[in-house]
Amino acid sequence: MHTDNLTAVLYKVNDLRLENRPIPEPENDEVLLKMGCVGICGSDVHYLKNGRISDFIVKQPMIMGHEASGTVVKVGSKVKNLNVGDRVAIEPGVSCRKCNYCKEGKYNLCPDMVFCATPPVHGNLSRYYTHAADFCFKLPDNVSLEEGALLEPLSVGVHACRRAGVS
Repeated sequence: MHTDNLTAVLYKVNDLRLENRPIPEPENDEVLLKMGCVGICGSDVHYLKNGRISDFIVKQPMIMGHEASGTVVKVGSKVKNLNVGDRVAIEPGVSCRKCNYCKEGKYNLCPDMVFCATPPVHGNLSRYYTHAADFCFKLPDNVSLEEGALLEPLSVGVHACRRAGVS
């Protein structure tokens, strides 16, 4: 395993730096991922150019990126659904799992959602990154890490089409 963790950190408008950061340790319910592919979203560009999206303002250095996939290199002690070597796509929004929205399966509406690369939460445009294991989804062998990173933006489009009644 690498001993460095090259990371893209946004400090302020038009001030994006590559830095080596410590490799994080996964919590009991998390996995440590070696990132395979991280997309650049319009929101990343918006934070870079404007330093904010609505009330989400970059006030402290923030690691960019949320459209991502990677390979599990370490699992937390309570993780049962993933193993070292599994290739996964990341669902970047981690909900509380306890509110009524979460219990009804509408966790995208969770008021306590923690979303990668949305201030003050760090993203995953780094060599190594920890994420909640239950928000990582195994990729079949015929899906590349590049394709896995595109599942999040694809899901946004599919959700919008369903809501709009597009068939």
